[in-house]
Amino acid sequence: MRCLAAPGPHGEAFVRPAPRLFSEEHLHVAFELSLLFKAALAMVETIGGVAAAFVTRQGLLHAVAALTQDELAEDPHDWIAGHLLLWAQHWSVGRQEFVALYLFAHGVVKLTLIAGLLRHRLYYYPAAIAVFGLFIVYQLYRYGHTHSAWLLLITLVDGAVIALTWHEYRFLVRQRRA
Repeated sequence: MRCLAAPGPHGEAFVRPAPRLFSEEHLHVAFELSLLFKAALAMVETIGGVAAAFVTRQGLLHAVAALTQDELAEDPHDWIAGHLLLWAQHWSVGRQEFVALYLFAHGVVKLTLIAGLLRHRLYYYPAAIAVFGLFIVYQLYRYGHTHSAWLLLITLVDGAVIALTWHEYRFLVRQRRA
C-alpha cells in the first residue's frame, strides 16, 4: 500500500495511507454502475426483441436499402454497407423468430436478475453469476462462428460483472453474519 507523508497538527511529519483504489466503497460503486450499464443494455435488447417480432422482411430490406443507398452509390464495394444489405436479403422468418425471442428473453432475464441484485436479495447473486456465466459460454460459442470483436467485448464486460457480483455477494454474506 502506498503512503503519503503529511504534516501533523504541530508541524511534525506523519505518514497516512493513500486511499485504496479497490476499497469496498469503490467496488460497490463499480458493481452498481455495472448493473445500471447492463440494465440499459437489457432494456435495448428487450425493445429490440419486441421490434424484431414485428418487422417484416420487406420492411427490413427497405430500411437497410435506405440506410446504405448513398454509401453504395458513392462506393459500390463498401464492405459494411454491402454486408448489411446482404444480411437483410438473407433475413428469414426463422431467423426473425429466433432473434426476437432471444433478444426479448435475454433482456427480460437480465432485467429480472439486475432488479434482484439492486435490491440486495442474496439468492439473486448465485443465480446471476450462473446465468451471466451461461451467457459467456454462449457468446464464446458464437464467437467461434462469427469472430465478432463485439462478442469479445461483451464477454469481457460480463466477466467483470460476474467478478463484481461475486465480491458483492461475499461482502453482503460477511456483513449479515457479523
